Amino acid sequence: MHPYRSVLFVPGHKPAWAHKALASGADAIVLDLEDSVPDELKRESRATVRATLAELRARSPFAGLFVRPNALDTRLAGGDLEEVVCPELTGLFTPKIRDAADVLRWETLTDWFETRNGASGLEMIVPVETVDAIANCGEIAGASPRVGAMIGPTSRHADIARAVGFRWSPEGSESLYLRSRILLACRQYGLHALTALWEDLADLAGLRAFADYGLQLGFRGQIVIHPSHVPVVNEVFTPTDDEVDYHEKLVAAVEESTAAGHGAVRFQGQHVDLAHADKARDWLAHAHRVRNFARP
Repeated sequence: MHPYRSVLFVPGHKPAWAHKALASGADAIVLDLEDSVPDELKRESRATVRATLAELRARSPFAGLFVRPNALDTRLAGGDLEEVVCPELTGLFTPKIRDAADVLRWETLTDWFETRNGASGLEMIVPVETVDAIANCGEIAGASPRVGAMIGPTSRHADIARAVGFRWSPEGSESLYLRSRILLACRQYGLHALTALWEDLADLAGLRAFADYGLQLGFRGQIVIHPSHVPVVNEVFTPTDDEVDYHEKLVAAVEESTAAGHGAVRFQGQHVDLAHADKARDWLAHAHRVRNFARP
């Protein structure tokens, strides 16, 4: 999965909002058929989402376009996928997954409707919304090659807060263990690690601090719920010119030292060796993928 910096949610029954989301510069957009759509509008919203996907893809060949269908237990998921799986779709934001068996149920549905509707290569973004999902995050991460990303839970009012019972704080200490489990599962299986959302729409300084702490932990992108949050999150998760320059020079210094028969070298006042160069190369590979992600 592309290392999306910002993944912006939009209610599926409001196509104008989806176009604003694309204009915001979000790397990926999730058209929601679940929690943000009233029950009486869920079925008719499927056709709206299908039409919106075509419109958004016509405007941008590069943006990630995802749909969050309704949970499996609602018995609406099959109808959702029958309507919205299409060539324009990048993947699914699969809700309420509890274990590997749930992943395989989603995979089976995706296989069927992908073949039926002429789509291909659909990926899953898996939110962690239940205690079972936290306990089973490793098996979830490795259950299917379609799983491309998982989300470390942090939300103040969402399902995970109710399930765990934590009291939210801006610093996020109450969800650090939960996020860390998800992060390690992502690293183990090579998934894109996303941190969850910042719910205070007006507090951009708080958003920046929260996103930066997520980056510090090892997350590489964030879920957002308002277009005004996109520029902040994109900036935080975009490697800077100075950071790229530092890592490129570190690799060059170690390579020069190795060529001269040395295993370590002093670089900008620090002791660095082959392990440091390997880490820098990994970081640079990620940085170039992010910075080269073209958006019209």
